[in-house]
Amino acid sequence: MDDNFEDRINTDEIAALIAQKDYRTLRDTLNDMFPYDIASFIATLTQKERMLAFRVLKKELAADVFAHLDGDIQEDLTMSFSESEIASVLEELFLDDTVDYLEEMPAYVVDRVLKVLAKTNPDMRKDINTFLQYPEDSAGSIMTIEYINVNQNYTVEDAISKIRRVGLNKETVYTVYVTNENRVLEGVVSLRKLLFADNGDIIGRLMDTNFIYAYTNDDRENISAIFQKYGLLSLPILDRENRLVGIVTIDDVVDVIQEENTEDFEKMAALRPSEKTYLKSSIWELAKNRLTWLSILMVSGMLIGLLLEAFEDALIGILVIFIPMITGTGGNAGSQASTLIIRGLALGEITVKDYYKVLWKEIRVSLMIGVALGLFNFLRVLIQYPNLEQGTLKTAFVIAISVMFTIVAAKMVGCMLPIVAKKIKIDPALMAAPVISTIVDGLGLLFYFGMATIILHL
Repeated sequence: MDDNFEDRINTDEIAALIAQKDYRTLRDTLNDMFPYDIASFIATLTQKERMLAFRVLKKELAADVFAHLDGDIQEDLTMSFSESEIASVLEELFLDDTVDYLEEMPAYVVDRVLKVLAKTNPDMRKDINTFLQYPEDSAGSIMTIEYINVNQNYTVEDAISKIRRVGLNKETVYTVYVTNENRVLEGVVSLRKLLFADNGDIIGRLMDTNFIYAYTNDDRENISAIFQKYGLLSLPILDRENRLVGIVTIDDVVDVIQEENTEDFEKMAALRPSEKTYLKSSIWELAKNRLTWLSILMVSGMLIGLLLEAFEDALIGILVIFIPMITGTGGNAGSQASTLIIRGLALGEITVKDYYKVLWKEIRVSLMIGVALGLFNFLRVLIQYPNLEQGTLKTAFVIAISVMFTIVAAKMVGCMLPIVAKKIKIDPALMAAPVISTIVDGLGLLFYFGMATIILHL
């Protein structure tokens, strides 16, 4: 919920109305507010106060407010509602919002809601059951059936008449879908085109047959990419027989983008994705989500420890000083590459087919950076440590070539792993900074100590 809603409304005044049981003024005050602000305010109330505030809202507004509430508050309200109140709220909710709400609810809440719908609205229950069968990350799970469709033999006057008749209960009226008697999608026509056409024009002549669409089982992340690429407000969703079964609208895509970005950030930080916000998560859940990857990375760190133990004789004098610099530089270089590649894959700017192009580009970039930083460290050692026991020139060469190798290896690993992950159907976000750093640390130290052992005869 929004922490700044108190800047827009007088919460103390509304709370006082509830305490005074001045329900008429409370109703007038709340019904003049935005649904999101009402939901933010209701979230601050006790369970009893929530019910009082919710029951004074107009029917349509109550549904909008309910859709903006957090899942735990929706759960409390649902279990406190009478059957008629549940039916009233669900009747006003768009079907996709109802499905989203039920997907977040525990089984006992879903069971109660479906029982109510079985009595009051069997058709809606049938539609919900259909939607709940789609995979969670599919286009079918976020689509709605509240669209307007017409036959291509309609006139413009017929189409506009239908929009006026049923459009109020549809999620969008900006695009009208043209289907035949078998619901096969034949074209689309915008409301803008209808408004500027003559009443007698035939829809079949006005419709655009070159349209963008997706299928019910397409990944919803791909759906969001389509919206961004083509600047859509809605997208028709077809079954395998090309029949129109629903549409996805821009508001649902915004939610998907936010959820996917949050999930990617969590994975890139070596966290298990969580459906709850930080403050809603228990300390046990937070610890569990972090423990898995930290354990994996810790084991990887132990392997690096074994590597250091194997080169124990080389861990003398000046060589130890440069270990943090080499590992840190390699980790940062790998993170730079992986971040760009992961982002490119997410936006569709890079595909698996671009593997060799990306690899060749990163090799050249890493060589330029590696030579520059290697030369810098070579000169630094010569100037800062002129009288080394192992030989200043040889030591400077070992450190310089190690820095160069580590950067090249880091860039290659950083660009390859996300693409390989994408190829084998693993989320590329998993191949982010923590994983890259661990791998590069091992490679960099192995090369560093190997070169020191050979050149400096340690």
